[in-house]
Amino acid sequence: MRTLTTHVKFLQVSFASLLALTLLLIHGTPFITNLILHNLSLSLSLTYISLLSLFLLLRSSRRRRVYLLDYSCFKPAFDRKLSYEICEYFVRRTRRFTTKSEEFMRGIYRKSGLGDETYGPPFIFGWNNQKNEADLHSALQEAQEGMFSSIDSLLSKTLMSPNDIDIVIVTCGMFNPIPSLTSILVNKYKFKHDVKTYNLSGMGCSSGVMSIDLAAKIVRASNKTLNALVVATESISQNWYFGDDRSMLVTNCIFRVGCAAAIVTNDASRRSSAKMEVLTTLRTHHGANNASYEAALQREDEFGNPGVALTKDLIRVAAQGLKEHVRLLAPRVLPLSQLVWYVYSVVAARLTGAGGGKLVVPDFSTAFEHMCVHTGGKAVIEQVGRVMGLSEEATEPARMSLHRFGNTSSSLVFYELAYFEAKGRVKIGDRVWVLAFGTGFKVCSLVLRALRDSRQGEIDNPWRDCIHRYPLKAW
Repeated sequence: MRTLTTHVKFLQVSFASLLALTLLLIHGTPFITNLILHNLSLSLSLTYISLLSLFLLLRSSRRRRVYLLDYSCFKPAFDRKLSYEICEYFVRRTRRFTTKSEEFMRGIYRKSGLGDETYGPPFIFGWNNQKNEADLHSALQEAQEGMFSSIDSLLSKTLMSPNDIDIVIVTCGMFNPIPSLTSILVNKYKFKHDVKTYNLSGMGCSSGVMSIDLAAKIVRASNKTLNALVVATESISQNWYFGDDRSMLVTNCIFRVGCAAAIVTNDASRRSSAKMEVLTTLRTHHGANNASYEAALQREDEFGNPGVALTKDLIRVAAQGLKEHVRLLAPRVLPLSQLVWYVYSVVAARLTGAGGGKLVVPDFSTAFEHMCVHTGGKAVIEQVGRVMGLSEEATEPARMSLHRFGNTSSSLVFYELAYFEAKGRVKIGDRVWVLAFGTGFKVCSLVLRALRDSRQGEIDNPWRDCIHRYPLKAW
């Protein structure tokens, strides 16, 4: 920042000097005018100052490039797989649900799109846990397992040490211990004393994209070389719902364990080893509308059991939020030809009343080679596909990620990116649109450009041992 301030001050002095000399040329005495016009040294000096001022102006206003250096996804141990059979056994073992609630969850699970290889929190497998409930120790264990594993893997493959990290951002919507999760990481990895930490909470599934957005904005605005470690996790241990409110039972059926870590940097020397460049980000908040605000809400049921209620209005709210989000995103990313068509279609539809007020949606496949659609659930994926007019091929990574890992909340988009890489589909120069929804209600987009071809067979890719089975023919 000190260098930037020096440049600004130099520009101010230079422009003041040039202004004064210009006024002298216009209104000055003939002696001064002739001195400037006929003195070669003075003329060259003025030219040099002008060019240097212009160079510094362009340099200070130039948008600094930001890179997604790499990322790593947590893959729990084999004995943490939460099959339908284990899930049903746990529900019955707790003796906390009525028969009707068990049947309701069974129906939701079978229609959810989740497979038998998603992962559950530790307390579900604690056969000696007489209360069948998660305590603080279980919640911390779940959070630490995911964070430590993904960070260890990330630092190893980027050849970075904890001392290289300048910023730590952790997002976890439902679990906020004291000390904070960022403090747990500082203590574990012994980050340097001037590391900047940010703890985000309550932002739902979109917070992984929002954390990348925050990191990108911080490092882009800095004149110093910075490396930001972003950790997207969720702890469902203490947020398992034990009650009979159907709107709150749905979360038991679709949310699963997951975590991802990523490094965002503005270090130009790391471009050759970076996976992707962060081109643009967009966040829209629709919480001013009551229906949007209450679509996903943490509350207690009539008996005081806490949980997260997902209302029947959630799908409609997601569709409406996406439509408003697309209006702002389109001018930033669409090619000129598609943008002209989009504007023409919108104007024509309003003038003629055609389509019954239905939103005209541009063809985003002209702007992106790949799309990571929010894997909030089967109904959400299908609704996004309908609104955007996406093919089954475009929603394949979202559908397969939901089947293999479930809804892992803030980290879900990273499992989708890993799917693309495991399939070897991302080529250098390809643009990737990452889209996520969050409570509140928020819609977030991240636009990336691949800086290298994806490498199949990466040892820490969570799809490494099962990618040959995907995509599934039936979902």
